[in-house]
This record gives sequence, structure tokens and C-alpha cells, in this order.
Amino acid sequence: VQLVESGGGLVQPGGSLRLSCVTSGFTFSSYYMNWVRQAPGKGLEWVSTIYSDGRSTYYRDSVKGRFTISRDNAKNTVFLQMNSLKSEDTALYYCATGEYTGSFRYFGYWGRGTQVTVSS
Repeated sequence: VQLVESGGGLVQPGGSLRLSCVTSGFTFSSYYMNWVRQAPGKGLEWVSTIYSDGRSTYYRDSVKGRFTISRDNAKNTVFLQMNSLKSEDTALYYCATGEYTGSFRYFGYWGRGTQVTVSS
């Protein structure tokens, strides 16, 4: 099983980035997919979930209206479009499988993360 994130980088406040997570080794189309982030010195923070068929999406309040999660089941890939970025979005962003229920206990597969830094 592999989950490989990409698309992170340094961006100015108000800018945009598009993260990708290419997966292999499991039946991608059967899994909920998530983006989770970890800011320096802080714990894991759930960001967004997309259901297996892509019809349902959920976001933490602080990113609603700015971030959009999507997936391409034909390419085993999940995306996170991030617009109007703020300094508080600076974190290591992970993609992961599983159902978020307030904790990460049901998360199974994780990538290694891609760094997003928002700074002028």
C-alpha cells in the first residue's frame, strides 16, 4: 500500500495550492479519503473527508469555503484545492483512508505528507 502526497510548497497569504495524493495497493474506490494536517508543535487536525463515490464531502469550519476536496477513482487519486491560504494553514498535510468520527482510530492507511507553508 502506498499513498504519496505532492503539491505542497511555499505560498504567500491569499495564494492557492493544489495537493494530490496518488495511491496504490488497495481498492481506492471503496474507501473514504481524508486530508489531515499537523502544524509545527501541534497535534493532528482533521481537514476534510470525501466519501468513496465522491458525492459527499465534509470540511472543518476553518477551511469551509476555501478548500475543496475531490477524487478521481479512475486514477486512484484524491485532491485538495486550497484557496485564500492563511498563515494558520501552515502544516504538514497527510492523506489517509478511513472514517473520521472525532478521532483517527478508524484511519488505516497514511501517506508521509507534503509541507505547506504560508508566509510573506
